[in-house]
Amino acid sequence: MTKSSIVKSLSEVIKERHSVRKYDPNFSIPKEEIEDILKEAVLAPSSSNLQPWRFIVIQDQEEKKELKKIAFNQEQVETASAVIAILGDKEMFKSIEKVYQSAFEAGFLDETRRDLLIKSANNLYPNAPEELRKEIAIFDAGLVSMQIMLIAKDRGYDTVPMGGFNKEQFARKYNVPERYFPIILLPIGKAAAPAHKTTRLPLEDLLIEYI
Repeated sequence: MTKSSIVKSLSEVIKERHSVRKYDPNFSIPKEEIEDILKEAVLAPSSSNLQPWRFIVIQDQEEKKELKKIAFNQEQVETASAVIAILGDKEMFKSIEKVYQSAFEAGFLDETRRDLLIKSANNLYPNAPEELRKEIAIFDAGLVSMQIMLIAKDRGYDTVPMGGFNKEQFARKYNVPERYFPIILLPIGKAAAPAHKTTRLPLEDLLIEYI
């Protein structure tokens, strides 16, 4: 399936996106399109542009059945076309040189600015407590996850973000290196039933102060 021929505004895509938990098990999204979605999604912002997210994509049907057990037997894990697991990188500082060298080679930074950013990031991130680095990775994973969901909806697919799974079991099953930790499972596919509509609190309940 390719992008919809009907061009929708971002506002329409946002309003149409709902969390779907029932998927057509016979519908398959090509691997190449999932990769295209991820390539767009990683344009999301991140702390110091260190992009502390990693992905494991599970499409094999037997693997999805096994993953369903880790996800407390939630149906959508097995019936979605794929499940994108978003992991956090708590050692994002190991990408510092690569990130800023890439920006330099692309012409976005001069040599002085590149070296200054590398020095600054190396002074900050390796010396930060691990818990703080995990918080940064979790925050940034939320940004890239939202991008995935909106891009998927724009292409005619449905998603549901899941924090309810056994993260320790997931890490063991998929041999996740100590550097990374699982944050979200994101089933993606074609809805087999409409999502349950939800409401939002009125803005006056959410806006604490307007200065």
